[in-house]
Amino acid sequence: MTTRPELPVALGETTALVRLAVCYARPDHVFLEDVEVPAGASIVQAIAASGLVRACPEVDPNTMRVGIFGKLKTLDTVVREGDRVEVYRQLTADPKQARRRRVQKTRATGTREGQKWIRGKSD
Repeated sequence: MTTRPELPVALGETTALVRLAVCYARPDHVFLEDVEVPAGASIVQAIAASGLVRACPEVDPNTMRVGIFGKLKTLDTVVREGDRVEVYRQLTADPKQARRRRVQKTRATGTREGQKWIRGKSD
């Protein structure tokens, strides 16, 4: 689905448009919208044109981290043709702590897989 923002264009003028995607993922829903914005538009303008804030009211692009193809960017970064603008939500768990819990759970089962990284244990 392509959304075309209203562009202030005088008669006889043409404005170059940049096509890109805006995405935001929640555990229960993924927002992915293709949009066209005027050349020179920033990330915050692309997010506004996508309708993300209307679809997901918890999103505040001014306080959340944003990026393009997994690389953190600032809100005033100019978007280019084919970019995927991503809005990142807060982590619900520390990744290091989550991995430690998974390892402890595997070790508690007593299988060789759970024991292979413990020093002094070898078969």
